[in-house]
Amino acid sequence: MSDPRDSRFTPLITEAIRRALEEDIGEGDVTTLCTIPPQARSSGHFLAKESGVIAGLEVVRQVYAQLDPRLELEVLFPDGSALEAGTVFARVQGPCQALLMGERTALNFMQRMSGIATQTRRFVQAVAHTKARILDTRKTAPGLRALDKWAVRIGGGVNHRFGLWDEVLIKDNHIAAVGSLREAVRRVREGDPQQRPITVEVRTLEELREALELSPGGRQYSGVSRILLDNMDLEQLRQAVAISAGRVPLEASGNVTLENVAQVAETGVDFISVGALTHSVKALDISLDLES
Repeated sequence: MSDPRDSRFTPLITEAIRRALEEDIGEGDVTTLCTIPPQARSSGHFLAKESGVIAGLEVVRQVYAQLDPRLELEVLFPDGSALEAGTVFARVQGPCQALLMGERTALNFMQRMSGIATQTRRFVQAVAHTKARILDTRKTAPGLRALDKWAVRIGGGVNHRFGLWDEVLIKDNHIAAVGSLREAVRRVREGDPQQRPITVEVRTLEELREALELSPGGRQYSGVSRILLDNMDLEQLRQAVAISAGRVPLEASGNVTLENVAQVAETGVDFISVGALTHSVKALDISLDLES
């Protein structure tokens, strides 16, 4: 699994922050530049206006560092903290102009990331009595994937592949284009010099049996390391777990909600991927209030 805090993703995060500041400030914050003297200093605090899991404080620190390194962020509750509404969780102080110019960008990043982390924590807690682990997907905001996936990890979830380049996922359209699952797997194994992990998507128990033949212990092993059970109902998932008998990790995917995720986990699958963690984000309500 890819960790968005890996150094490979640092340039993506830095560039996302730069673009966001440029988009918001443009030629200059005319209101702030006209009303606030350059020498003015202020302090303020971040307030959770609703209960949730805080995420994105390190991103806020980077927002302020790009604007003015004299701005200082004091973290009272770190990323991953579950806070009640009304909690002050960080303070910032320094040049007032830069503080105000970065306010909206800092809040936009943190509110989105906190919303993702909060929803992820709910899913993780819902399946805590099982062995299942909650995965994210590639259904992220364009240009913000590193931050979206970072927020999932802060919430207790596990990152699925970061993009199309770090893991192999053979889906139904690949199989349709090639002609068979076996042929698709063969082509990947022969064509991928890095021999990356292969996950294959199946929609029926018959396809599952075929995939198991290509997994460790199968008679025609070609390197399948995980099987994704796409849009199967609970009974099919239970049967899939029995058929697989632990030979290869199983991932349930499709139409998973907070209301049914515990039932899905109780079938015995190893992973559950949830696109709603990142594609349907409800931002957590957070404010930045000046103190002086």
